[in-house]
Amino acid sequence: MSTSSLTRRAVLKTAALAPPAFAASSLAAPFVRGAYAAGKLSMGTWDHWVPGASQVLQKICAEWAEKEKVELTVDLITSNGDKDLITLMAEGQAKVGHDIMGLRTWYVNAHADKFVPVDDVVDPLLQKYGKIATAAEYCAKIDGRWLAVPTCYGSTAAATCARIDLFNQHAGLDLQKMYPGPDATPDQELIDNWTWETFLTAAEKCAKGGHPFGLGLSTCTDSINVAGVVFHAYGAQLVDANGDITVKSDATKYVLEWHKRLAKTMPESVYAYDNASNNKELISGKAALIMNAPSAYAVAARDRPEIAKQLWTFSSPKGPKGRFDATIYYYWGIWNFSKNIPAAKSLLAYLTTRENQEKLVNASSGFDLPPFASFLDFKAWEQVEPPRYTVYNFPPRRDVIPHLTGYPAPLKIGTQIYAQATMMKMIAQVTQSGKSVNDVINWAASELEGFMRS
Repeated sequence: MSTSSLTRRAVLKTAALAPPAFAASSLAAPFVRGAYAAGKLSMGTWDHWVPGASQVLQKICAEWAEKEKVELTVDLITSNGDKDLITLMAEGQAKVGHDIMGLRTWYVNAHADKFVPVDDVVDPLLQKYGKIATAAEYCAKIDGRWLAVPTCYGSTAAATCARIDLFNQHAGLDLQKMYPGPDATPDQELIDNWTWETFLTAAEKCAKGGHPFGLGLSTCTDSINVAGVVFHAYGAQLVDANGDITVKSDATKYVLEWHKRLAKTMPESVYAYDNASNNKELISGKAALIMNAPSAYAVAARDRPEIAKQLWTFSSPKGPKGRFDATIYYYWGIWNFSKNIPAAKSLLAYLTTRENQEKLVNASSGFDLPPFASFLDFKAWEQVEPPRYTVYNFPPRRDVIPHLTGYPAPLKIGTQIYAQATMMKMIAQVTQSGKSVNDVINWAASELEGFMRS
C-alpha cells in the first residue's frame, strides 16, 4: 500500500476491521517489576505540540535508561501529515521498527494481533492508583486483555472554555462563581442548573449580543467529540454495548431537535469548521464559548493576552443521563516483534508512575490529561494564569465522566461511528439539508447496519 493511500479515515477503518485474536508470539514471559532490563530499546512517540513537553519525556526516559543500563533511543514523530499514523501502519505491516510505539485514541485495535499484552504493567497501576477512565479502557483493553498502556502524554479533553465578560453581560451567568478555583466553594445551585438546556439559552442570548458560540457542525474531530457528549448526556446511543442498533429512540429525536435550535444561533461557517476554527473564533474575540483543550487559552495568552484574561475553563453541561466531558486518550504499545520486551515493559511501568505522569502534565502546561481519577489533583491546573485558576476546572472532576464518542458500542462499531462522523452527518442532514428527523434516523440505522456487515 502506498503512503498516499494511508488516509486518516482509511487507517481508522483498518482499526475497526482488525481481528481480535492474539498471535502466539505475543504471549511473552510474565513481566517482573524491577527486573534488570539491559540491552537496546527504541521508542517512537508523538512529538508534543507544547514546546518542551517532548523533551521532558525524553529526559524521564533517559533517567530510566541510565539506571537500567539500557541503550535507549526515543524518536519524536510529528502528527503533521499524519506521519505518526503512517509510521505506525508501516511498522505493523513490515513487522520491523521501534520496540514501543505511541498510539492515538483508536489505533491500538488496528494491530491488535501484533501488540504484546501488558496486563502485568497496567494491573499493578490499577491496584495502586485506583479507577481508570472507562473512555481510556475502551480502546486499549480488547477481549479482556490490555494491549497498550494509557498515559497522560497526548491525552486531553474538550472542556468548556468561555468568556467571563460576555457570559456576565449577555447570559447573566457568573462562570467563576459556578466553577471557582480551589480557594472557593462552587455554587451548587448554578452547577445543578448548568444543563444543555441552559447552554442553549446562553447560546441564543450570546448570539443576539453578537458573540455566537464557536461550535463546529462539520465532520472534524472537535465537532465529533462535542456532539458525542450531547448525545450521550441525553441517552441517545446509536449502538448499545451489546451491539444492538438503538438509534431509533425518543432520545435521538430530541438531540437532533436540540441541534436544530443550536444551529440557528450560529453562522453557516460552522459546517466548514476544521479543528483550528473554533480556536480562531475565540481568540479573535468573536466567539463567547468553545469546547476545547487548554491549547486555545495558550494561544490566546501568547497572541491576544487581553482575550486570555477573560477566559475561563469549566465542566460541560449535564443532561438527563449525566455530565460528560469529551476525552481522547493516548497509549504506548509494545510490538510483539520487539527484541527486548522485558525492557519495554520496565520503561512503560516507569513512565506511568504518578511522579512521572505529573512531570509530563506539568511540562504540557496542563494540556495533558491523566487517565487515572486519582491523578486529577495535580497542581499544574492551579498554576496557569491569568486569570488565576483559569484552567483549574479543566480536568473531569466531581460529577463529570470522561466520554469518547462511539462508546458504548463494541469497539469495532464505535470506531466506525467516530471515523465516519455518523452523528455529524445526522446533524447536518437535519439542520442544513432540511431532512426530517425520522428520515435521518432511518438513514443512520441503515448506515449502522452497514458497519455491522463490514
